[in-house]
This record gives sequence, C-alpha cells and structure tokens, in this order.
Amino acid sequence: MLQTLKDLFDQLTAPPAGQSPAEQDHALQLATAVLLVEVMRAEPTLAASERATVLTALRGKFTLTDDELERLLELAHDAAHTAYDYQRFTSQLNDRFTQEQKIRVVEAMWQVAYADAHLDAHENHVISKVAGLLH
Repeated sequence: MLQTLKDLFDQLTAPPAGQSPAEQDHALQLATAVLLVEVMRAEPTLAASERATVLTALRGKFTLTDDELERLLELAHDAAHTAYDYQRFTSQLNDRFTQEQKIRVVEAMWQVAYADAHLDAHENHVISKVAGLLH
C-alpha cells in the first residue's frame, strides 16, 4: 500500500483515464491530504495540534492504517512543498466527490485552522481559495 502511494505521487501528472480504480482512490487521498497540509503550512509554525487534526480528519475520511496515514502525510508535505497551485488537487475532488464530500473537506480544513485556537489570515486565504475551487 505504501509503495502504491509513492508510485501515485510520482505519477500525479498522468491522465486520470490511465489510472486503475485503486490509483484513483490513492490520488483522492493524496489530494485531500495536500489541501489539509496546505492549511497547516499557511502559518509560519507547524503546531502539533494541527498535525493531529489532519491525521484525525484523514482517518475519518479514509480507511488507512496508522503507518499508511503517516506515509500519506509525508507524501502530502512533499507534494504541497512543490505545488504551484491547488487546481490539480481540487480538480480531482471535483471529478470524484459529491458536494457533501467536498463540504466535509472544507470543514476539515477549518478544523485544522482552528486546532491551535488561532486563525491566521493566511489560513483563511487558503481555505477561501480552495472552497472557491471546489465550487
């Protein structure tokens, strides 16, 4: 499973039609994780409470073991660090998630933002931008 996530990360730019259903599921997991990590990265300091909230949100959304969650979070950090926009991640969610599922992702982003009991302006901006891209 972990190798599959790594392979998926390496092939994020591959067309979705060429992906197996398992690869598409992994792409959705990674896209969701990246958006949550982007909220966490919006502040200069990475709070442990925000990291724990990201893991809790991912655990509630996807059926993954703790090791898989840690690896997914690591891949999400790498992808977020090299990402130049949110479009490639939000487009995957728009293609496969219902409106209700997209709302839950945005709600999880707000939970991450408020996990340290402080809303930073950059966190607000990231969430607002992503919410707009998710329609």
